Amino acid sequence: RINKVTGEIVAIKVLDLDTDDEDITDVQTEISFLSKCDSPYITRYRGSYLNGTKLWVIIDYASAGSIRNILKSGNLEEKYISVIIREVLHALTYLHKSCSIIHRDIKAANILLTGDGAVKLCDFGVAGQISVTCLRRNSFVGTPYWMAPEVIQRSSYDFKADIWSLGITIIEMATGNPPFANEDPRRAIFLIPRTKPAKLEGKYSTALKEFLGLCLREEPDDRPSSEELLKTKFIKSSPKGTSILLDLIARHENWKLTKNDESDDELLKLGDEET
Repeated sequence: RINKVTGEIVAIKVLDLDTDDEDITDVQTEISFLSKCDSPYITRYRGSYLNGTKLWVIIDYASAGSIRNILKSGNLEEKYISVIIREVLHALTYLHKSCSIIHRDIKAANILLTGDGAVKLCDFGVAGQISVTCLRRNSFVGTPYWMAPEVIQRSSYDFKADIWSLGITIIEMATGNPPFANEDPRRAIFLIPRTKPAKLEGKYSTALKEFLGLCLREEPDDRPSSEELLKTKFIKSSPKGTSILLDLIARHENWKLTKNDESDDELLKLGDEET
């Protein structure tokens, strides 16, 4: 959509609500608070509008889409993962320290890329707040495959739950999916607290494996903060800036062209069969 006042392109997230007016007011108050959170590492909330039982949330637009979308064209090399994770750590440091927000739904689908390669973390705060109060969803906030064991077990949890989810997101970017992706969500909820944390085997660097091990420590208190993780070898050795991610965007665009060519070929074959 285009903001008619500023001329900017914005994104609109439509949330289907099933609750009373008081809960909706609480959600809109939360969005109003979130709109004050402003960092280059996060998508900014621009406000919200209620339309019947649907809440329209206005957010920044990221033209290259999500990392989950980028993964359709192939898994990510370590050099890309390190840059993306570094930027997400900056986002988490801001949310945790300056806004006192636990994201609660870190995954590749909530990490966006702009056209110039900047990384933006989205769906913070509102995803958790709305899911708890009034969305037609399961009682869990977020998607189980990325959830920390303490969240699944409904223990008290804090910012360290986001660190676990970040580790799972690394596995997702490296392999294409989080652990237990082939399991039913309810089965995954059963397995995650009862299984040793996943690891990356084989070709990956020691620095990445060590970083992942820090994120996926079973005890939340043993996991480093986002600030501490920014000081690790894996992050310190990442390529400077984010321009390297333009390669990923180009790769994905080329892949889409190839897919379109394949679709055209299929149409031609169908046309040949019909004649």
